[in-house]
Amino acid sequence: MAVSLQVIYPVSDQSRFDFDYYMSTHMKIVDDTMGPHVEQVVITKGLAGGPDQPAAYHAVATIIFGDQDAMDQAMAAAGPAVADIPNFTNVQPDLLIGEVL
Repeated sequence: MAVSLQVIYPVSDQSRFDFDYYMSTHMKIVDDTMGPHVEQVVITKGLAGGPDQPAAYHAVATIIFGDQDAMDQAMAAAGPAVADIPNFTNVQPDLLIGEVL
């Protein structure tokens, strides 16, 4: 069964997020380290939280794996990607691991 990892970057008054760096550099690191185990990646840039509402999240990365074993292997290789997070944000991301239905 396919599983997903969602990495969610919440907005706060003090948060910063360099989306250009995230897309051009960080996601390349993710691909280089975790990519062999990944089936699909979808990046969503936060634009709004509803009509006339600011976005509650800078971005959400949804990474889909064929099964739990593939995700475990990717997570074991994710050290460089995790270490890169302070280069584009001061946000501690939330994680959601789930079953893809």
